[in-house]
Amino acid sequence: MRYLDEYRDPVLARRLVREIQAAATRPWSIMEVCGGQTHTIVRQGIDELIPVRMVHGPGCPVCVTPLATIDRALVIAARPEVIFTSFGDMLRVPGSGADLLSAKARGADVRVVYSPLDAVKLAAANPDRQVVFFAVGFETTAPANAMAVLRADAERLGNFSVLVSHVLVPPAMAAIMESASVDAFLAAGHVCAVMGWTEYEPLAAKYRVPIVVTGFEPLDLLEGILMAVRQLEESRFEVENQYARAVRRTGNTFAQDAVRRVFRVSDQTWRGIGQIPASGLVLAPQFACHDATLRFGVGDVSAREHPACIAGEILRGTRTPLDCAAYGTLCTPRRPLGAPMVSAEGTCAAFHNAGRIRQETP
Repeated sequence: MRYLDEYRDPVLARRLVREIQAAATRPWSIMEVCGGQTHTIVRQGIDELIPVRMVHGPGCPVCVTPLATIDRALVIAARPEVIFTSFGDMLRVPGSGADLLSAKARGADVRVVYSPLDAVKLAAANPDRQVVFFAVGFETTAPANAMAVLRADAERLGNFSVLVSHVLVPPAMAAIMESASVDAFLAAGHVCAVMGWTEYEPLAAKYRVPIVVTGFEPLDLLEGILMAVRQLEESRFEVENQYARAVRRTGNTFAQDAVRRVFRVSDQTWRGIGQIPASGLVLAPQFACHDATLRFGVGDVSAREHPACIAGEILRGTRTPLDCAAYGTLCTPRRPLGAPMVSAEGTCAAFHNAGRIRQETP
């Protein structure tokens, strides 16, 4: 890829829209898994141009981080000996009664970092403080977080730990296929850049759904949708790769090795969705000394969602933000009730930023 403009060409976009319109004989339901893809689809109005129903899935790791985990982060960050570090997108995600940004305003030492290795450096420079990194994300961020744990372990930094909330995409897709009516999937290109797409092949065969690995620019998404529609029209159920410039079938084996060394697969609770078997990562036993949940004894923290928030149904693709009575009123980007409104990849934020207004029924 030389220039982004190559993947935003309006002439090619109109051609792909016409091809989708010609190919689709029925209003197929296609779910994009990644929140970044959702924002492009909604911002560019792609879903309003094509005779296909785009279903917005749970592809925002910030959005699916359990409410209880946010509350654990708040408890840890409030401790005077702690430097709590995180990527910036987690600071305004609401817990039960506050967020990390408001904790910082109250005096907690909460710092934004741009790499988990920055947190490791902070631990080395502050041996009298406990440095915690909020390790959140899909398979895309797991390798860097694994490397941070390996670095801290090699340097014997006993004051470094991670609060882990890693989730895995294929088990979530399987759970959606068991409970929702989705005809095809656009798989997240950045996840597949790390993991490849071999894990998707059994899903496509078992559930008889096309899965197209897709990028994030308008032409990527239009081509991915066209590939999915053609499979559906031809009754094919395969994994195809639209994002060939960045993804190989086997992914990045070096990154995968780091993840396997540091983490183990476990059951995981997804915010608003519930527990999905074998859909998360936890630290391997040999790295338990770097587990912030164990170090600070916050494993028993629990929480309850705001009753007006329907984030779980939105993340499962069964409802949209326009179905939520709180959307744009009780819940706005300035005062979010749920993570999908505050996250840079959240579906509610995508709708709100695009100016999509909920129509009140008489």
